Amino acid sequence: MSSGSALLVIDMQRGFDDARWGVRNNPHAEANGLRLLAHWRAQGWPVLIVRHDSTNPKSTLRPGQPGNDFKPGFEPLPGELTVRKHVNSALIGTPLEAWLRERGITAVTVFGITTDQCVSTTVRMASNLGFETTLVEDACACFGQVTPDGAPMSAQALHLAHITTLNTEFARVVRTDSIVDSPV
Repeated sequence: MSSGSALLVIDMQRGFDDARWGVRNNPHAEANGLRLLAHWRAQGWPVLIVRHDSTNPKSTLRPGQPGNDFKPGFEPLPGELTVRKHVNSALIGTPLEAWLRERGITAVTVFGITTDQCVSTTVRMASNLGFETTLVEDACACFGQVTPDGAPMSAQALHLAHITTLNTEFARVVRTDSIVDSPV
């Protein structure tokens, strides 16, 4: 990683701690994300904190609700851009792409919640827009879901399916240690 890459922290918000989301994989996602964030900040590299401002009145991520707040440690520092989004991609209806291009940033490193929705969508779009994209998979998490035919699908199965397809075409998939422990 280098100063030519920006870190995108996707939706690390308290609302995802609500039991309504169901069973989650990767209980270490926050700890890994905080390590990665601390490393990035120590290097003085660009950090962008993405917040999902849901327009759904029942959402735990709706503005004005405690769940819209960032999880401890993921709050933006002075000089870091907060990107507010209303859809899955941090690149739709936000200033993110223009901010990156104005600064000549050609690569993004991404982590957050949820692997299968906002993280995956942002990674795919970043790649399609020509950004060299890295996904830090062990700093991501998602929740189990039900398949169209009604069968349960575990959070870990969804996570693995998404990081596999992202790695196949859209991003380089890595683990936190490969970034934090590598020489700068």
